[in-house]
Amino acid sequence: MGQATRTTKLPIDLDLWNAGGANTGKRAYLQATEEVLNRARAFYVDFFLAHADKLAERVAYYSEEHLEMRERLISAHELLSWAEACTVETKDHPHPWTGWNFSERFPAVPFAYRRSGIKDAIGKVRSYLSNHAHWEASGKQKGKPGLPAATDHPTLYQGCLALDLEALDLHEAFVRINVYTGEGWRWMPYPVSSSRYTVQRLLEAGWQRQSPTLVLRAHAAELHIPQIKKIAARKVMERKHDPDLVTVAVDLNVKNLAVITARAHGKIIETVFATDHGLDAHRYRHLGRTAKKQWQCGGTL
Repeated sequence: MGQATRTTKLPIDLDLWNAGGANTGKRAYLQATEEVLNRARAFYVDFFLAHADKLAERVAYYSEEHLEMRERLISAHELLSWAEACTVETKDHPHPWTGWNFSERFPAVPFAYRRSGIKDAIGKVRSYLSNHAHWEASGKQKGKPGLPAATDHPTLYQGCLALDLEALDLHEAFVRINVYTGEGWRWMPYPVSSSRYTVQRLLEAGWQRQSPTLVLRAHAAELHIPQIKKIAARKVMERKHDPDLVTVAVDLNVKNLAVITARAHGKIIETVFATDHGLDAHRYRHLGRTAKKQWQCGGTL
């Protein structure tokens, strides 16, 4: 079983307010939201780096497949629950660890944004620790991995974004985003540039939508909506024994750019000569000079 991934981009209209776009204040709220979430992500990156041993912890579990107790690496979901218990003030955990009180540093941050930052930090720190361990094992002096950066595009989980796909087909379409205004968090409507094609792509059968990502640039803003689709694929050895298997070979050539051959049942069913329309002769002369020089020096250049 395989998986295909694609991304549908939904531009946020940042034109002037009298032209139908978001006003200046709303545009500033998006930037302020990204800055707050980057600081929150940096908080958890530092937290997991300070407690790196926790990310390598092994936990016991019962394997239904093998009918016995086994060990596995602690999961990201378990790390998220542990991090919240250590850093967030709740009724069950009223006293966060000293120096790691997230609720005090980032009051009123929606829990969906907080969990998004924690998951991002777990991925970044785990990747850094893995790359650092490989670098140490290699014994090389150069190429030491740098500490993970906290800046990233925020992921808008459920509770951060309200997206009505039926309304996107209208001429004046809006999405609602929970943004930081500098004083608190508020739901704000933002105009988007949508089309019938965008709605059809998002609603296409077999493609499952994932949580969007808010991408801010100097003069543009977009919602990147990833979509995944399960693809049934057999293993390589199974396909090799298929009597109806079709193989395609690509042979890079001198006269032609490439020769593409399709073969089935032991016979060539089609051959295609790929050219680059006018540059074949130039490439042929250039490679000919290269081959002559290789022959003269007795080796490859």
